[in-house]
Amino acid sequence: MNGASPEDDPEQRRRIARQFIEIIPHARALGMSLDKLSPEGTEISLPWREDLVGDPDSGVVHGGVISALMDTCSGAAVMAHPAGARSTATIDLRIDYMRAATPGQTIRARAECYHVTRSVAFVRAWAMDDDESRPVAAATGAFTIER
Repeated sequence: MNGASPEDDPEQRRRIARQFIEIIPHARALGMSLDKLSPEGTEISLPWREDLVGDPDSGVVHGGVISALMDTCSGAAVMAHPAGARSTATIDLRIDYMRAATPGQTIRARAECYHVTRSVAFVRAWAMDDDESRPVAAATGAFTIER
């Protein structure tokens, strides 16, 4: 036996990260769908729904929905990172809202965990609709790591 834990296996880390997303009640309630999960990054999509709109006159999705999407995607990126986190929690997440998401379009978040210390992971994330050249929002965050 080599002493490696199950979390050292990349497939096991992906399974743990996928479960992380699936057990979050608000992720399920909002309709988030995991599209990509790898050590290089994570992508989660959120289809437009009328009940997620913050401004009924414009049809624009509420900013809190976008922040929840980016937070969840960022946490999943930490969980999928080769550092092997068993759990994570948001310490800090700064979001810059750049424009309103286009009504009726799916919003996608992409996140990458770019640096890990003994107990903290650092993440960058972006939210976009169909026009990927103009992000809806960008975020940077710090997350706890429990190994």
